[in-house]
Amino acid sequence: MRYPSASEVDAMSEELEIEFMDSELEDYTGAVSETLDLVGGIDDLPEPQLPPRDYEHTDRSSGYEPSEEEDPHNAWITKCHIDGADSGPLSGMTVGLKDNVSVAGIELTNGSDVMQGYVPAIDATIVTRLLDAGAAITGKTNLSSFSFGASDYGPAKNPNAPEYSIGGSSSGSAAAVAAGEVDIGIGGDQGGSIRIPASFGGLVGLKPTHGLVPYTGIFGADASLDHTGPITRTVKETALAMDAMAGRDSLDPRQPSDLEPQDYTGALDEDISDMTIAVLREGFEHDISDPEVNDVVHEAIADLEALGAEVTEVSVPGHLDASAISYTLLVYGAGQTLKQNGALSGFDGWYDTGAVEYLGRALDAQSSDLPARAKKALLVTQYIQDNYQGSIYGKAQNITLALREQYDEALADADALVMPTTPIRPPEFGAMQGLEVIKEGGAGFDSSLNTALFNLTHHPGLTVPCGDTDGAPVGLMFIGERFDDATLLQLGYAYEQYTN
Repeated sequence: MRYPSASEVDAMSEELEIEFMDSELEDYTGAVSETLDLVGGIDDLPEPQLPPRDYEHTDRSSGYEPSEEEDPHNAWITKCHIDGADSGPLSGMTVGLKDNVSVAGIELTNGSDVMQGYVPAIDATIVTRLLDAGAAITGKTNLSSFSFGASDYGPAKNPNAPEYSIGGSSSGSAAAVAAGEVDIGIGGDQGGSIRIPASFGGLVGLKPTHGLVPYTGIFGADASLDHTGPITRTVKETALAMDAMAGRDSLDPRQPSDLEPQDYTGALDEDISDMTIAVLREGFEHDISDPEVNDVVHEAIADLEALGAEVTEVSVPGHLDASAISYTLLVYGAGQTLKQNGALSGFDGWYDTGAVEYLGRALDAQSSDLPARAKKALLVTQYIQDNYQGSIYGKAQNITLALREQYDEALADADALVMPTTPIRPPEFGAMQGLEVIKEGGAGFDSSLNTALFNLTHHPGLTVPCGDTDGAPVGLMFIGERFDDATLLQLGYAYEQYTN
């Protein structure tokens, strides 16, 4: 490591608002240099090859950018082909991965010009599990840049409702599934980014319980909010994906040590006539709630009642505070992640040091190329740190703990809560692009008012298509107890079979 000069130490102390006398400058400069001698010793130590992977599925190319003719919905950033095991529960099925998921030897862009050229050296844990289950990976899908704003690769189109947006941030995964190009699209969800595009695309999408599916090897926004999960055309396909991906990964501290995944496909054929569904009143009562969307969801709830489920109503008034709480955590948390190049201190898990180094250099050179919403997050984070010492983030996390208890109380006498996945119909195609996405009253924000809080409280959420209004798909969302994702799949499957 290069030692700092006295003028550099003086400038850093001024930035940190540390005062010392001129006579101390030389002493501090020497002390910093001595410490860097110790820190620099890390470079001389071998880095363990983690995650510990024996790449059985090594027959892979670097992939290619598909033409507009091959990719009419702009669903893909990179096309490739990696065959999985010769047999397994996902044999014959294809998977598209949101391009924040690491695949060894294939570029990871995070939907941004800033990350172009970064090639991971490892497979994310879920990639290994999907391949081991027999699936074939056919490419990396389009997404909002850094899961924040407009993709530098342009918007993905909505195959099932072309005049409407497919939503985000996992837009390409949803578009590829809706177009029939893959069986399973892997998305990421920090505020609704699996469930919103699934709902807008007329698809099934599951945000699993936080920590149920390992996040190792996936670029995130805030470890307390990061989720990954499947988008599919049917509930059974979602259950199959969950059987393959869920379970303990010793490298992911988000997971409880006693985690035991459920039998997700085995739960599908269970009868729901002895189950109770609680309608969350506030999920229908946002200021911008569309009455026609509410009507479609109420009709779906009547179908569940016809299946024998008991329907009740519950109230969680704090649900209407979604905007303040979720945006405080997402914007500040993601801003911190960017400021530290993805290497958050205190995270007791595996660090992708290659990604950290690459992003750090890229941001030094190209931070102005970040999407508008990411730049806004950095500005907000810096301002909160400078003026409020980060306490607002801590207060939002504390409020979330109380909200978790309120949802748990609502679920004490019910197997699941139900509400519209999004309180609005999809915005018109193109409405969620450009600088408009930085405005908190815009379509991208409004669509997350029912989804975002469950990222914070860590409850699982499943969206299933339940109809449409003026050709715009509408999603019915089930919310369940943490780590009881199987019950949501059971309910979703029963509804799907009844209505199809």
